Order: sequence, then structure tokens, then C-alpha cells
Amino acid sequence: MTDVDPLHDVDGEAVELLQVLIRNACVNDGSEASGHERRSADLLGTVLDGTGVDVEAFEPAPGRTNLVARVEGSDPNAPTLAFVGHTDVVPVTEEHWSRDPFGGELVDGEVWGRGAVDMLNLTATMTLAVRRLADRGWKPRGTLVLAAVADEEASSAHGVHWLLEHEVDAVAADYVLTESGGIPLPGIDGLKLPAIVGEKGCTWATLRVHGTAGHASQPLRTDNALVTAAEVVRRIDAYRPETMIHDTWRRFVSDMGFPAEMVDALLDPARLADLVEVMPIGMARQAHACTHTTFAPTMLHGTTKLNVIPGVVELDVDVRTLPGHTAEHVRAMLVEAVGDLAGKVEVVRLQGEDASLSPADTPLWDVLASVSRRWYPEAALVPYFSVGATDARWYRRTGAVGYGFGLFSTDLSLDDFGARFHGDDERIDVKSLGLSAQLFEAVAAELLS
Repeated sequence: MTDVDPLHDVDGEAVELLQVLIRNACVNDGSEASGHERRSADLLGTVLDGTGVDVEAFEPAPGRTNLVARVEGSDPNAPTLAFVGHTDVVPVTEEHWSRDPFGGELVDGEVWGRGAVDMLNLTATMTLAVRRLADRGWKPRGTLVLAAVADEEASSAHGVHWLLEHEVDAVAADYVLTESGGIPLPGIDGLKLPAIVGEKGCTWATLRVHGTAGHASQPLRTDNALVTAAEVVRRIDAYRPETMIHDTWRRFVSDMGFPAEMVDALLDPARLADLVEVMPIGMARQAHACTHTTFAPTMLHGTTKLNVIPGVVELDVDVRTLPGHTAEHVRAMLVEAVGDLAGKVEVVRLQGEDASLSPADTPLWDVLASVSRRWYPEAALVPYFSVGATDARWYRRTGAVGYGFGLFSTDLSLDDFGARFHGDDERIDVKSLGLSAQLFEAVAAELLS
């Protein structure tokens, strides 16, 4: 690997900034009163103090602060690039952690803590990249925007979604970089770097399961809605919708350089269903989720009294949809999944967003491919489809090109990376922090100069 000459010790700076972001504990539990992202917005503002970068804060609700920094370009016809990183994190179960989840400890070359992977590592390194560019007096043709946003881990109602509706002039962009590609994957003909070009849609479904209420002291031959709901949960868990080999999956498999037999299996709907049962679990889950609309029962709400047989139970299902699958497709698949119980099951909510996708033949794609070779000379960029949701989806709906990309070390495997998202003992290695900071700096300089 080759290095970009640092103005400062970027690895050390990235570690220190990430540690404080973790310790700020901007935990978003989905309620309006959570998050407290103002703490981290203020911190990132101090990083940019004295650089000449225009910095503005937007607060759609108390404490839910978004920091927007801009390096204005000299040519209004040149493109605008936005680095979009969120400052909120998901809750933790502290007793499941080996270390303090909000301690930000540096141990054996890794920074530990909630948000280290999702995505405070990139938010920190994006901010450092902007500051390093400003420190060297960079004067771009195109405009660079840094948006350190709130509420990504819930609805983005206080973050990017709100900004694009209420302060679009501050954050609009032609190109967007956010989480979470760039994990080096070994291939037969060299490393591959997946860049997220699209993501599945997310639909939250609520099913109301009906029965007949009664006294729990006489359960014989009762119509217990909870018992019926248990069977509904089992059927939804066992449901296997049709495999879809869409264009992004096809290109990813083709570009990865897998053996021909494996390529054939990964692109054959009938064989893929069998293959994911024997693949390593991390790749199996990714391959399955990338090619199927998925249904995960997650919450069940019944009677609040122990001695009452419930007459109504509500079941929440997290549905992640492939391109082309709308809410009505989801409804039809749920009916198919529950089968002959459909008469007892009412779909009372289908709320969410469709899948989004950007092309992989843009100037930003070319710059990412070119710049990445400074550190991984033989690596090739490959398009990938995210099975989760990011703030890129809001930008794609405005017509912007949105990719998920950082740059990570070969010490971090795809399985490790995936397991640490919202997982216990979340942590990131220092090498990856330095790589991402230098990548973002180089990408902005090449695309916008």
C-alpha cells in the first residue's frame, strides 16, 4: 500500500475524535426525546473552528442537532459532493459487552464502543478529511458538503429527511457518500471493494390476529389469539418467497471473480436456495437477503392481564423489500405466508419506503475506483446492494447518486464487520480509521478540483 502524505497524524486524530463521539452516547431509541445529537454536533463544530469552512447547525427538535459544513466551489456548474454521516447510535445491552460500550477504549489497535462501526468511524473521518482539505487552503471548483446528522437510526425525521424538506439549499448534492461499503473481499484475481449502490426498501407491517377472549382458568377448546399468533409467527419465519436475481446482484457476482461453478449457482434461483443453506453464515445471510424480500417477526403484543385469554394479539413484522416490490406485494406475500389462517389475520399497518438504486457508471464511481488503488493497487470496485437502510435513500429520491463507501483494512473481515453492526463488543481497527480519512480527502480533491 502507498500513503497520502499526512498533514498531521490522521490515525491518532481519528482515534481521539471517535473516542469522544462514542463517549457522547447519542443513543437513539426512536423517541423524540432521545438522541441528544447536539453533543456530537457541537464537538464536530469545534474540529472545524478556525478553518474558514462555513458551519451551520439545524435543530428540528430540542437536542436533535444536525451540523452542516460547506466548502463552496468556484464554479456553480461543477458538481456538489456530500459526505453524510450520522451521529446517533442504537441502544445497548451493557451486560452483554466485554467492555464499557460508551468508554471509547483503545485496546490492541481497536477502538471499542457503540457506534465504532455504525457509523461514528466514518462520521469522524469525513470531518477530519474536510478539516485537512481546509487546512491546506484547498479551493475547489465544486462544492463539498459535510452533513453530520441526527436520527438515522430511527426515521431520519430529525435528520436528513428533515433537512432535504426544510433546508435543501444547505444540503443538496449531486453525489453522496455515506455508509457502509469498502470492506476488502478476497477474490481469485485480487481484492474486491464493494461499494453500496442501492438498498432494500423497509416496510413495517402490523398484523392483528383475532380470537375469542375468555378466562384463563378454563383454557380447554378456547380460541386463544396468542396461540394462533404463535402459529402465524412460525409460518412467517418459515416462508420462502421467490428468489430474485436482479441486475445489481448479477453484476456483483460476475465482478467478484468467483469460480464458474459458484457463479452459476449464485445466479440460478433454484440452486441459490440450496447454496445459502451450506455457505458460511455471514455470506449466506447476505446472499439470501440480497435476493429475497425478507420477513422477520420481531414484536408481539397481547393481553396485559395474566388471567385473560386474549381475543386480539398484534404482531409486528420487519419486511425488507427488493426493487419493484411495493406495499401491495408485501400484503399479498403475507397472505400467502399465513395460508389458511388468513381469515383470522388482519393487516392493519404497512408503512415504509421502496428500495432505491443508483447507477454504477458515474464520475464518482470512477473516482472511488481510481483513488482506492492508492492503497490497494490490485483491487477492483464492485457494486453491492445493501440489505439495510441508510440516509442515501433520501438523497436518491432527489435524483442524487448515493453510494456507501469507506476504506477498511484487511484485518477486518466481512463477517466481523457485519456482526458488529448493532452488535455486542462493537469496535473498529485504527488502520481502517486512517484509510477512510485519507480516502475521503482524496476523493473530494479529485472529484471537485
